Amino acid sequence: MIELRKDYILDRWSYIALDRENRLKQFKESGDSKTEGVCFFCPGNENMTPPEIGRIGTADSWKIRWFPNKFPITESSVQSNIDFGKKFFTKGNAFGYHEVIAETADHKRQLWDLDESELCELLKVYGSRIRELSKKDGVKYVQLFKNSGSEAGTSIIHSHTQIVTTSMIPESVVEKIAATKRFESCPYCEIIEIEKNSERFIYENDDFIVFAPFAPRFNYETCIFPKKHCKGISDLQEKEYANLASAFKKILSKLALLNAPYNFCLHHSTESADLHFHFEIMPRLNKWAGFELATDSYVITVSPENAAKFFKE
Repeated sequence: MIELRKDYILDRWSYIALDRENRLKQFKESGDSKTEGVCFFCPGNENMTPPEIGRIGTADSWKIRWFPNKFPITESSVQSNIDFGKKFFTKGNAFGYHEVIAETADHKRQLWDLDESELCELLKVYGSRIRELSKKDGVKYVQLFKNSGSEAGTSIIHSHTQIVTTSMIPESVVEKIAATKRFESCPYCEIIEIEKNSERFIYENDDFIVFAPFAPRFNYETCIFPKKHCKGISDLQEKEYANLASAFKKILSKLALLNAPYNFCLHHSTESADLHFHFEIMPRLNKWAGFELATDSYVITVSPENAAKFFKE
């Protein structure tokens, strides 16, 4: 039986087609081939990237390093303006900042190879960069995301995360903020309490919970939420960063078994709103085709309940 499911709070639908579920081994990939030539992100090649913004480590050795993207989506050298004067042809400058965070100095290691202490350091860099970039004039939102694997859109194998600031709030965040306002209190706080005892529950510690969303867009999609209401990762304390790292390690270790390409993104609140921040981790094992593109609905061949079983095994 194919079940139709709606997102918790958004007008977004998924088709859970259980009879089309594929074996895990069918998703196993051979992995990305090694890049040829010199890796811009490796130690010794720092002069091949734009001037460094910061690093964890010494001048001769680093563990994490961040710098402007050489091929940015947004530009800080232009004015932040959008011309709404044309009825159908609104346009403006793509103002903003685009940064790369090299997560490790080791070219061969991927994010799932890092231990919890290394992940904790990286997550604190995320929080620090979001905090600093949010202060810049003209910045309305700071979007953090990661592409891992060619099917997830990465062009450089050396493990890295990206941060892009925008002069407008992304529509996905606008929709979530608007949807939460339809409830008397934070709906995600209530959802967390329900999912703690559901078949979609995966993992929890003192500060974070992981579960497979009720109406996912991707096979084996998961969410990581702080258990207490919190607007952004920059607000976390030392212990909370460590527990967030534990939650990430739980999911990444299982994705490593599949060698799965994946994306993750962070959705957090704007200053004037009160959105419960969360990470969405999206393995790219099912391909969006004509139906998905035509309807903005999603065909899922692995139920979130079965996905949760996989991550808990």
